[in-house]
Amino acid sequence: MNTTIKTLSIAAALAASLGLAGCAANAGSGNSMPMDHGSSTPMSSTMPGAGMSPSASADHNQADIMFAQMMIPHHAQAVEMSGIILDKQDIPAEVTALATKIKAAQAPEIEQMTGWLQGWNVPTGMSDHTGHGMTGMVDDAGIDKLRSATGTDAARLFLQQMIGHHEGAIDMAQQEISAGKSPEAVKLGHDIVDAQRAEITQMKELLATL
Repeated sequence: MNTTIKTLSIAAALAASLGLAGCAANAGSGNSMPMDHGSSTPMSSTMPGAGMSPSASADHNQADIMFAQMMIPHHAQAVEMSGIILDKQDIPAEVTALATKIKAAQAPEIEQMTGWLQGWNVPTGMSDHTGHGMTGMVDDAGIDKLRSATGTDAARLFLQQMIGHHEGAIDMAQQEISAGKSPEAVKLGHDIVDAQRAEITQMKELLATL
């Protein structure tokens, strides 16, 4: 099982724990909702019986959908990595505080994005598109290395991996800011850029002390 699949499982579990697992019903028989790649609007917004009002279908575009679908598993991996470091002993307090902050911030954002996709009648990231174009994701070997590391080595590895992970999230958020239509999704893009740039600065400062 590769990292993308495992991360999707984590994202699904998080969504379910937040009471949003009902989105699976929107995916029909379990296959991905077809997308009209020639249009910025998902096919579900124009299909009869899709359950979306004209105003609802007009307040977002394909960029918003892809942002949410890809950022959900991206955030899920950050939550997973934070959980790994929080389960370890002898981790510097500043690092555990940062991991706690990341987990507390990104889990609710998963809930928020899952809610958008549910409202837009599209799959919550569980599509063939997920896993493509997500920069900063840590591979299986990297996650295994983080799990097995201890003490200062684990703290250092976590910070190094999370810096790259945050940089990938910032790239994705900037694409949403440039191309997105949903005011809420664009705002989240700005929030991610601001918060994660500040955390990158903090993590680089922490690395210098380890």
